[in-house]
Amino acid sequence: MVRLRGHHLLCLLTFVGEGYTPAFTGNFRLIAARLSAGEEIEIVEGPDDICAPMLDRPEAHCRNNDIRDRDAWALAAIDERLGIALKTGSVLNLDGQRLDALRAAFAAGLIRAACHECEWSGLCTRIARDGFEGTLVQS
Repeated sequence: MVRLRGHHLLCLLTFVGEGYTPAFTGNFRLIAARLSAGEEIEIVEGPDDICAPMLDRPEAHCRNNDIRDRDAWALAAIDERLGIALKTGSVLNLDGQRLDALRAAFAAGLIRAACHECEWSGLCTRIARDGFEGTLVQS
């Protein structure tokens, strides 16, 4: 099972292989492959499987309170779109229908409150505008 914090549910929608470091992107690529193969997601609080390569870096924001706020905003928006209540410990199967619904909502700007101060927001906007071409999480 892939352990993910709330806002990473948004990040995986637009992941095309770019990231903070080669270790980070390599790890995220492995996670994308696992999710594309149908592995379930467990919602966690705080650092998750995507954060793992960054946890020893002093500039890592994985433990900051503002990131926890992003997680809460992301989960609330996703709950509303999917009609399910996600919280720490919840298990989510990100099937094709759910992935498509989340990408449509992301492209429409309906679930992006958690993205407002993210340095990757511009890249993600371009990826959504281009129809999520080249994204690595597939159904």
